[in-house]
Amino acid sequence: MTEATYGLVANSDLLARIPLDARRVLDVGCGAGALGAAFRRRNPAAALIGIEPDPALAALAAPHYDALHRLDVEAVAPPLAPGSLDAMVFGDVLEHLRDPWAVLARDAPLLAPGGVLLACVPNLEHWSFTARLLAGGWRYEEKGLFDRTHLRWFTAEGMRQALEQAGLVPVDVAPRVFDAEKAETLAAALEPALAALGTTPADWLRRAAPLQYVWRATPRAPRRLFLAARTLKPVGGVNDVRVLQPMRALASQPGVRVEVSQSGDLPAPRAGLPHVLILQRRLLDSPQAVAYLKAARATGALLVQEFDDDPAHWPSIARNGNLAFSGVHAVQTSTEPLRALFAAWNPEVAVFPNTLAELPEPANFRDPGRLTLFFGALNREADIAPFLPALNQALAEADGRLAVEVVHDRTSHAALATPHKRFTPTADYAGYRAVLARCELAFLPLADTRFNRMKSDLKAVEAGGHRLCCLASPVVYAGTLRHGETGLILPTPEALLAALRSLLADRGRALAMAEAARAWVRSERLLAQQLGLRRAWYDSLWQRRAALDAALLRRVPQLA
Repeated sequence: MTEATYGLVANSDLLARIPLDARRVLDVGCGAGALGAAFRRRNPAAALIGIEPDPALAALAAPHYDALHRLDVEAVAPPLAPGSLDAMVFGDVLEHLRDPWAVLARDAPLLAPGGVLLACVPNLEHWSFTARLLAGGWRYEEKGLFDRTHLRWFTAEGMRQALEQAGLVPVDVAPRVFDAEKAETLAAALEPALAALGTTPADWLRRAAPLQYVWRATPRAPRRLFLAARTLKPVGGVNDVRVLQPMRALASQPGVRVEVSQSGDLPAPRAGLPHVLILQRRLLDSPQAVAYLKAARATGALLVQEFDDDPAHWPSIARNGNLAFSGVHAVQTSTEPLRALFAAWNPEVAVFPNTLAELPEPANFRDPGRLTLFFGALNREADIAPFLPALNQALAEADGRLAVEVVHDRTSHAALATPHKRFTPTADYAGYRAVLARCELAFLPLADTRFNRMKSDLKAVEAGGHRLCCLASPVVYAGTLRHGETGLILPTPEALLAALRSLLADRGRALAMAEAARAWVRSERLLAQQLGLRRAWYDSLWQRRAALDAALLRRVPQLA
């Protein structure tokens, strides 16, 4: 990447390892600021500070940072107080310095006791070095591993020593591997020579395949935690919101390791390491359920059931004595009504409301002549049916100024009497969000049933994050949306028709409510705001594991 474009694309491996709940982050050599912009979408409340000496790049980066300093980081120390940073990032910087060891030692004290230093450095042992040296074709180039501005070179062990000499504790290192097949081909060709040197192709590849390493180091050894999750098969984004995104967020904290699988296989025992096994919506209604839980408990893990729907939807759970909840150490869920329900079978219940992993940039309200209504949910045909006549009337009156996007619900889509409609089959979470993003209005009907009353407000959170104005039922959403401010609560088809007429006449009102909903999500419903609570709960479970295990055995003695 040339100097003029450096930093236009965020390094995803660095981004994933910045603690999601970091309050103050320094990005050294931020280039055009893509890393800062990407982290800002995940944690808008963080104070981001950039350092970039190049004036053109600094101008591009400035809008993404709270402060940006144009300085030579080797000549001038960052103007920050000791202990003031939660994260300090050196992305593709250290190799350009004359004395990176001195810079690391000087700046390490800027980290708070729980802070983390991240560095992405090139690997001197990369296979392409060997190939070029053996062929006699090594030379400096304009970019990449052989960049002519690279003054220092690192091996994995050399970088470890540099971090330790700076007074830091290396926590983990992630190899960045590209062109793996070329590396394997060269390893096979070198096998006789490697054998003569006392090594194997596999051993050499471990060192030679990575083009770069991403390191994390801290001022002191972090608290360790291992989280394993066993998920459902992917359905409508449920895995993403309830398990995958929170697990990735927790893995951004140094010392936390995660493992996610759709299989029911149990993780290996982790002697001496705090570890939690999260079972996503496992009904535990089969004759083998007790044996499975007994084996899971034998691994030494704390067992947590992740459940965010009314269990009455699956009568087999009750027929098996609600073992799904009584047979684990703890339960995590998404709403207070569910917490109250699960507490009858297990007193250890935590509520983590559904959130967004990041705040997307708005992509709607671009066509001044049309509003598009989004409807996309699983098993909502009965909820929307009473509203279809009113919706069809609004579509007829709008004469092309109102369109509808429908995801999954083919029956309701077919019932819409308009050519201004589009249908998308059941999509993965990214596809679902892509359709949502191009709409201005979100229709969220829920009939007043026990099952619906237990639902979460996730669809309002998703819509608000994408800057949509919600038209929602009182069930669930009256407790979330502020009528007339962050959306509209519409109890009847007549209210829906009146609201659509009003918004088509004054689309500025729809935009104002959509902006207010996005501000609500930004301030209250992002995963970054919840991360500390999740980590604290898992740590607390582990600290109380003896008492929790005794309580589990009192509830289900056959697990002993």
